[in-house]
Amino acid sequence: MSAHSHETEEGLAFLPRFDAAGLVTVVATEFATGDVLMVAHMNDEALRKTIATGEAWYFSRSRNALWRKGETSGQTQRVLEIRTDCDQDAVWLRVEQIGAACHTGRRSCFYRKVEAEDGGARLVFVDADRLFDPDAVYKK
Repeated sequence: MSAHSHETEEGLAFLPRFDAAGLVTVVATEFATGDVLMVAHMNDEALRKTIATGEAWYFSRSRNALWRKGETSGQTQRVLEIRTDCDQDAVWLRVEQIGAACHTGRRSCFYRKVEAEDGGARLVFVDADRLFDPDAVYKK
């Protein structure tokens, strides 16, 4: 084990490893239940703002922009705990989700399960009730 990997894996310094695009993958779960709410990305600024404010900030790859969770929808995430994995290339946010986490208006982005079917796979809706109308909220 190199000194760097030892420091990363066993040390107490937070040394997030951003990918070539300057992003780190983030998993957000509901603090109270452990339910997975969403997977997103953060750049250095989003991570710093999240730590400083206790509110979840992300980086949108499609919009190439920083955003605060809930700034448009009002569906916010209060960050109660931040963890990183062993090699510090992923972040886990344990949050208090206010309303829906998904831009589709659902509590979680994981509202479909994969089932085997005739040698392939299909999706089946689970926990898919909408908490808000995305067309009304995002004015699409």
